Amino acid sequence: MAYDLSKGSPTPPAEPQVFKGYVATVTLHPDRAVIKRKFMGKMTGAKDTTTPLSNVIKVLSKAPTRLINGYVQLATHEDQGQLVLATAEREKAIANNSRTIMFTWNQRETFVAYLAAANSGVQAQGGNPIG
Repeated sequence: MAYDLSKGSPTPPAEPQVFKGYVATVTLHPDRAVIKRKFMGKMTGAKDTTTPLSNVIKVLSKAPTRLINGYVQLATHEDQGQLVLATAEREKAIANNSRTIMFTWNQRETFVAYLAAANSGVQAQGGNPIG
């Protein structure tokens, strides 16, 4: 279907973006993030989840290095208590969170792309992804 982009015409629907992380895949829609995990990704207690971007209060991230995996977490009000912890338990809580996607060093380009898309999506829904 062709879209008329002149003034007053409806904008074309945004295509979902797919990002593959470590043992999980996230499909980012304009209004929500759908995270699907492989069997190994569910072993830590994290589950498949759908998160409305309007519920995200902060996008937490840590870039992957050669030694340590990185992550992007879509933090909601459910995570507020965990956001203030400053111990190793915080890292474990983030890794086991269903709204967290882990990335290896070889996936660092995907990490950067997903982080930018998640921040943009949260801002488009009226949130402040930086906190």
